Amino acid sequence: MHASPWSRTAGVYATPPLAVLVVVEATDVVFAVDSIPAIFAITTDPFIVYTSNIFAILGLRALYFLLAGVMDKFHYLKVGLALVLCFVGIKMLIMDFYKIPIAASLPVVATLLAGSVAASLLWPRPEPLPRPVAAAAGE
Repeated sequence: MHASPWSRTAGVYATPPLAVLVVVEATDVVFAVDSIPAIFAITTDPFIVYTSNIFAILGLRALYFLLAGVMDKFHYLKVGLALVLCFVGIKMLIMDFYKIPIAASLPVVATLLAGSVAASLLWPRPEPLPRPVAAAAGE
C-alpha cells in the first residue's frame, strides 16, 4: 500500500500550494519559449536572445496581469498587439530577402502600440445601454 504524496506519512511533504507553484513557474517558462520567435525577429545576437529570455521568465507573468487589467480601458490594444504580431511575422518571412533594420522596427512597434492606446483614449468604448427592467410583477 502506497501512501499519498500529500500525506505526512509518506515522508515527502508536497502540498497543493507546491503544485500551484510548479504550474505557475511552468507558465513562466512557456511564456519565455513563446517569446523566442519575437526576439529573433529583432536580432540574432546570442547575448540579447539569452538575456531577453531570462527577463521574459522573470517578468512576463507580471506584464500579462498588467495587460489583462487594462484591456477593458484600452479596448483597441488587442488590435495594436495583433498588428505588432503581423509586422513581426512579415519581418520574419522576408528576412531572407530584405532585412528590416532595428532602427526601423522599434519605431513601428512603438507607433502601433501607442496608436492603439491613443485610439482607445480618443474613442472610448460606448457605455452599454441599461437593460429595461422587465415587468415581472404582472404589469
